[in-house]
Amino acid sequence: MDGINPRQVGRDQGAADYPTHHAALEAQAYEAERMQINRKELVKRIIRAVPEDGVVQVLEGVFLARASAPLGSIHAVMKPCFCVIAQGSKVFQLGDSRYRYDPDHYLISTLEMPLVSQILEATPEQPYLSLRMDLAPAFVEPVIDEAGQGSHLSNAEVRAMDVSRLDMNLHDAVVRLVRLLDSPADLPVMLPLIKREIIYRLLMGQQGTRLRHLAIHENNTPYIARALERIRQNFDQPLHIEDLAGELGMSVSGLHHRFKAVTAMSPLQFQKQLRLQEARRLMLSEDFDAASAAYRVGYHDPAYFNREYKNLFGVPPMRDVQRLREVAAKSVE
Repeated sequence: MDGINPRQVGRDQGAADYPTHHAALEAQAYEAERMQINRKELVKRIIRAVPEDGVVQVLEGVFLARASAPLGSIHAVMKPCFCVIAQGSKVFQLGDSRYRYDPDHYLISTLEMPLVSQILEATPEQPYLSLRMDLAPAFVEPVIDEAGQGSHLSNAEVRAMDVSRLDMNLHDAVVRLVRLLDSPADLPVMLPLIKREIIYRLLMGQQGTRLRHLAIHENNTPYIARALERIRQNFDQPLHIEDLAGELGMSVSGLHHRFKAVTAMSPLQFQKQLRLQEARRLMLSEDFDAASAAYRVGYHDPAYFNREYKNLFGVPPMRDVQRLREVAAKSVE
């Protein structure tokens, strides 16, 4: 009987595996090359569409941004959205969590929340360039249903923001979205199709669970979505955690735990950021003085308001507003 040579078997197995391994390496090299080509095109198209620093809405629900230098902390209330960076890098601070992303990653947010952002890398020669696409629940839900992902919905609380690695198919769709700026005749048909493709790619990727929660929040109003809405609607009123927990049928500790799991903040921290950002808007846009803005958003002690404001924004109210106006005036010159 012929003997079997183990070494020969090993060589034969290695030879059989080699084509598969080689094909995988070729696929990775192709994807890396394609991503690089896409990135260069995206940079050129955003620079052409946004010739000066700022944020511009270029299509319905699609915004492009440009910055020629790193920017300090920017406080804002962020709506549900999908974000991609073509050049540079940025960090978001949500409560006690930080999310940094760059051209190799994308960010998704599924709830309207106050947060802090900061552009980290940008120069006049290589400006920060990004795209943001709003994720309206009414637009996301049909894609979830058509993709057969509705059965995967659950009421489990999931952090409303995260960063994941950008893949070739999703990047392709983003580039085709920006190309529409040069094809206005195609917009009525192609804009909704490409947006749906982006949502589908997100749904089938690492952020699928998070995106599905956008439909939950819109339709099933689970506990934390209801709590968020209640606080937003009554942010200028005293917040009684015991009453809010009772309305939701939860314990106080359960409310705190689940609220922070989603927002990285406590309910009181969430309310405070909403109040202070609205006070800032009133002073900057409607010419309120600090005391009047404080009372409007629910503070009855101006000195306490000033301390809270400085803790969040770094400087007292009126000095902050003066600085913001000076920055805005310089950008117009």
